[in-house]
Amino acid sequence: MNYLGKIRARSAQASARDASYSSRKSCAPKRVLVTGGAGFLGSHLCETLLAAGHQVICLDNFSTGMRRNIAHLKRVDRFNVVAHDIVHPLDLEVDEIYNLACPASPPHYQADPVHTTKTCVLGSLNLLELAARTGARILQASTSEVYGDPSVHPQVESYWGNVNSFGPRACYDEGKRCAETLFFDFHNTHGVEIKIIRIFNTYGPRMRPDDGRVVSNFIVQALTGQDITIYGDGSQTRSFCFVDDLIGGIVRMMASPSSLTGPVNLGNPGEFTIRELAEQVIGLTGSRSQIIHLPLPVDDPRQRRPDISLAMQELDWRPKMDLSSGLRQTIDYFDGLLTRSARELEAV
Repeated sequence: MNYLGKIRARSAQASARDASYSSRKSCAPKRVLVTGGAGFLGSHLCETLLAAGHQVICLDNFSTGMRRNIAHLKRVDRFNVVAHDIVHPLDLEVDEIYNLACPASPPHYQADPVHTTKTCVLGSLNLLELAARTGARILQASTSEVYGDPSVHPQVESYWGNVNSFGPRACYDEGKRCAETLFFDFHNTHGVEIKIIRIFNTYGPRMRPDDGRVVSNFIVQALTGQDITIYGDGSQTRSFCFVDDLIGGIVRMMASPSSLTGPVNLGNPGEFTIRELAEQVIGLTGSRSQIIHLPLPVDDPRQRRPDISLAMQELDWRPKMDLSSGLRQTIDYFDGLLTRSARELEAV
């Protein structure tokens, strides 16, 4: 039986406890912990959970998370911010935990690779111990990087990956792989209700302009008239999912029957070369930026595209936003951000 068949079989055998969980917890307000809650994805997730009526604890060490991302949420009584690093133990009373804490762009996670590994491994261990004590359901935001430079295309959840265990990206890639192992060990040994998603390239408002990811890089370069820097010849491919679509998939995964542990791919199966992305950004911004080429980074994947059959079947989820429309919203965000920054500098 293949991976999808096994998942369907598990879902068909979901117990009465799952139905009880849905009736008690899906509708009733919950106390939810979001680690990495001030980050790009975390802030959008906090916003969505608050809109659903839940009490949200946003936990972040603000190494890459931005306080401006959550400033508008602080007026909501059900929203609390805790400055904390998950590499250290924590003790809270919660019903659900979303673990989004970890730098996700190469320049940020490579800046302190030891701490990145600690965040993935020790952080997961601390949160799983919290989930075991409180009986909370816990979701791990894993990544498509666990597939490495894939020899299977598109990437399916049953593919074990092709990862360099000691390269410059290993602190993140292997850290996330180890975190998945810990999640399944706590599930199998201690009965912790786990959910694992593998996030493919995601973009949208609240990305950091300096995060080094390809969408933000291209947009900032285009808006400021800099050269667009493509690493390699630009033929490598990526699939880009708009943040609103991704958050919808994350919430659906958390609410799914406990038999669906994952991992489940979440991403947009539309596939574009990096050069095609650069050309779209230049066209949408009306920029006169020129495209230049730099050497390809070590272990940079040649292609990336999710097989989302499992998410479509089990979560009734698929992305809706096309790349052009999503880029327009993201460009508008960065344009406003850069304009505000320029005004602030002029006022100094």
